[in-house]
Amino acid sequence: MDALKRHSLGAKLLNATDRRGSHGSSKSPKMEPRKCAKISIKVESPPLVSYNIPANSSGALFSARLDVDVADPNVVFESFEMKLNCVYTVKKPVQPNCPECTTQKTELKSWDFANEKLKLSPRKHDFPFSYLFPGHLPATTHAPLVSVEYHLSATAKTNTGETITFTKPIHLYRAIIPAPNDKNSMRIFPPTNLTIRLSLQPVIHPIGDFPVSLRLAGITTKGEKSDVRWRLRKMNWRIEERQKVISPACAKHCAKLGGEGKGILHEDVRNVGEGDIDYHKTPWKCDFDAGEVDAEFSCAVKSSKNPVCDVEADNGLLVTHSLVLEMVVAEEWVPKHKPKEITPTGAARILRTQFKVILSERGGLGIAWDEETPPVYEDVPASPPGYGGDVVYEELAGSIEDFHLDSNTGLATTARASSSRTDAAPDYTAHPATFLQRRNVLSADDLLLEPYERANDTAVEQEEEDDVQIIL
Repeated sequence: MDALKRHSLGAKLLNATDRRGSHGSSKSPKMEPRKCAKISIKVESPPLVSYNIPANSSGALFSARLDVDVADPNVVFESFEMKLNCVYTVKKPVQPNCPECTTQKTELKSWDFANEKLKLSPRKHDFPFSYLFPGHLPATTHAPLVSVEYHLSATAKTNTGETITFTKPIHLYRAIIPAPNDKNSMRIFPPTNLTIRLSLQPVIHPIGDFPVSLRLAGITTKGEKSDVRWRLRKMNWRIEERQKVISPACAKHCAKLGGEGKGILHEDVRNVGEGDIDYHKTPWKCDFDAGEVDAEFSCAVKSSKNPVCDVEADNGLLVTHSLVLEMVVAEEWVPKHKPKEITPTGAARILRTQFKVILSERGGLGIAWDEETPPVYEDVPASPPGYGGDVVYEELAGSIEDFHLDSNTGLATTARASSSRTDAAPDYTAHPATFLQRRNVLSADDLLLEPYERANDTAVEQEEEDDVQIIL
């Protein structure tokens, strides 16, 4: 009983000590001084996408607005500038602890919003700006060996000595527009007669699968009494990602590599997608008489492995992808008089080949900035295009006839016909059918005209009743 009392008393003393310690260690939160202004960037352009390969790309147009929210009415900006930088960081530098060997920063564009002292009223001010990313710039990349990033850094200095900074990362993508037709490739495996014909999409994407069609030909060699054929036992695929990076040396450590402008080449190969083709799930078709094996399957890139799209830069950065196929074939001997007696010869081969593919982001609508821009006001003509006279009317020498309406009949006649016309009334009784064929459609105004003078009115009226169509 005494032991229990001592235990409870010690617990109370311990709790009291903890409470005193907690009250003693508690501090009031620090009140940060209010800044005289805040800087933010609002992007107005769509996601930056450079279409097609760097040699044929028109780049990506970036437009944004730099917002400055001024709180102090007495603040004066002595300098206000912004820079767009490309940051190239290698994971295996020449000197691990050297920041200059690890990171190279290239300034792409700079803006100076205050050439002289600038005083802004206490409200929100905006400064629009834009930049055209050239098509040869590499896309934003985060690879195991290197990273390529773009940053917007704004810096403002006030008359009170305060420095206001703001940094925003900019993501640049690249999309390769795929060809409308699939890519067909062929591989030959000497000394055998085996050949592979493969059909697949030339451009693949990090998300989603793509179909592959394969045909293995030359699997049967026919003889007089027996046939020798290759049977496909196993087939698998994988997508390899190959990276090549050059780590440059700074001015302090360039002597380790023998001089300036030299670097260390690093290579890395990894699988970003793999799979086995199960015969029971996706069986292939074997035709030993034709000597062909047809197979159709799907491949995909695993997003969990963080694949990197194809990149090529002037500083030596290169990322490529390829589809690798491996097939195991076994040789068999089959007599012609007993085709069901199959005898394995014990020979087997591993057929390994690879096909280059391009891993790219999806292009969406696939319209570059220069193709979707409407025409500029200066490019719009003031009037519609004129009808240029390729033929001079005076040079035709009257070969074109002038048409006019006859005052008596209301029909269109040529000037040549009207000039040869006599004053006598035309004789419509000679060819009444021809006249009725020309006047087979009448309007309401035609019905109100006076009847024509003709010799045999009764005969013509009888024929007109059969062919005339009245339109009201």
